[in-house]
Amino acid sequence: MATQSNFEGQSVNMPPLFDGEDYTYWKTRMEYFLQGHDYTIWSIVEEGDLLVTNTKAQWTDDDRRRISLNCKAKSILCCALSKKEFNRVSACKSAMEMWEKLRITYKGTDKVKETRIDILVAQYERFQMQSGESITQMFSRFTDITNGLAGLGKVYNAPYMVRKILRSLPSSWTPKVTAIEEANDLKLMIPDGSRDKHGKIRRILQQKEAIKRSQSK
Repeated sequence: MATQSNFEGQSVNMPPLFDGEDYTYWKTRMEYFLQGHDYTIWSIVEEGDLLVTNTKAQWTDDDRRRISLNCKAKSILCCALSKKEFNRVSACKSAMEMWEKLRITYKGTDKVKETRIDILVAQYERFQMQSGESITQMFSRFTDITNGLAGLGKVYNAPYMVRKILRSLPSSWTPKVTAIEEANDLKLMIPDGSRDKHGKIRRILQQKEAIKRSQSK
């Protein structure tokens, strides 16, 4: 049965629900949702700390506009939070303050962030295909690591990741890896702007895997 968060995540009209789990995934989806909903609202969340200092009777048109955008942004964020997470930020006066409080709570200070990056980089550098693991399963583990790093601001370029994947394969794959490297310019294997940074190499390896299985029967 689909959870409430999974159900809500299927609608472009409803923000993804955050219940305290997998903050980086939610944060990225929430950024896309806010940007697609109204980029000015996203700007308020990202950098628009509430700077209206006039009393209500002295509000200018620009003051009212900023306050209105802040209220809309807070409302959207509240709709995206479970009761526990709402209580965490309910006293915040601005959407930016809410967003920042969640970031600090779940991503921590710069020191904590650096520690998490170090852990994921170590996992990336030691990454190897496991015994009995399929190409699909291997890529799922690899993507979890690279997405985690990307969420913390550590991004590897696509050709470098392709080379890492090829080096992670066991020795039984050596002839196939050599053939792939000779037949393909790794720099051209990922089109500019592609979101699936290692989709082509994954498909090539899946095809090789299927051939390998059929030959072993």
